[in-house]
Amino acid sequence: MQIEETTFPEVFIITPKVYGDSRGFFLESYNTRAFNKAIGKEVNFVQDNHSKSTKDVLRGLHYQISKPQGKLVRVVHGAIYDVVVDIRRSSPNFGKWIGVELNSENKKHVWVPENFAHGFLALRQDTEVLYKTTDYYDASLEKTIRWDDPDISIEWPIENPPRLSDRDKASKFLVESELPR
Repeated sequence: MQIEETTFPEVFIITPKVYGDSRGFFLESYNTRAFNKAIGKEVNFVQDNHSKSTKDVLRGLHYQISKPQGKLVRVVHGAIYDVVVDIRRSSPNFGKWIGVELNSENKKHVWVPENFAHGFLALRQDTEVLYKTTDYYDASLEKTIRWDDPDISIEWPIENPPRLSDRDKASKFLVESELPR
């Protein structure tokens, strides 16, 4: 696997080695030893999630205060613009974001550590995203920051108004959100 560092020292873009021929391809999508060695710490994943989105669906920016989830995100069909926001008040990168296209062709993964907000925009119809998490999902613990918060100023590659869940429509601005320290 190839590891790309980002402007956040805790966030990585991972590209697995793909073996392909006229029959198709094979890749190892996850290996505990290789992953832990690559990011320099031990991570224990406890849950796998799978979502399907139509084009222009925007999910996020989601995070948890207690029982925060680290996420290893990848696309198996379609494409997303994946965004990670540093929401740790004590961080020199507080309020900054990075974005990367993940798609079924480039097969890249993004490691989103605990205490970062995460969201994505579906760039194609019928996009399917798989992600591993380091803690179990609990809807009562999830928090959401507005996707269009002017203090974060994410440059989403939006062609049409995004389609949002009711929860994401009701989300708060960063300045009024309960955040990790």
